[in-house]
Amino acid sequence: RRQQEADIARLIVSMGRPLTEAQLQLFFLIASVIVRHRPDGIASLADADVADAAGAMAATLEAATRGVIAQVPGANRVSEGLRRQVDGMLAEVGRDAGSRFAAEAALVLRGVERGAGHQDGDAGAGPEDYLTLLKRVLPPLPEAPRADPPPAIILP
Repeated sequence: RRQQEADIARLIVSMGRPLTEAQLQLFFLIASVIVRHRPDGIASLADADVADAAGAMAATLEAATRGVIAQVPGANRVSEGLRRQVDGMLAEVGRDAGSRFAAEAALVLRGVERGAGHQDGDAGAGPEDYLTLLKRVLPPLPEAPRADPPPAIILP
């Protein structure tokens, strides 16, 4: 329990500012998407991908609050895949919410970008420290069992 409280405090500090209740809820929604994200193929998700995806999505939302329709893509295939998942979740949650929601989401995403980019002064941070921290706070749900069992190998 103490570890989880310390982890949550570290996440909040990495955001760079205190969060309102609504922003905190939005942060945990975004974090749950990050924790569940599985890149296609053999690629793996790293903190840099999370920072890039959060920054790209924040830039898209910031443009929207100024009335500009722009979609800023992730820098690589992995970060773009995550950005698309976050975009889909935010579109669903923020439907009919207006520009105030976009501004709040952009602020939270900038905090995620800051934390995943290790901009909080943690110079010795590893490439997956932020993801490890998120996974301790929000462990991913176990994968559902496959509906069809794999084919049996029959040896003569």
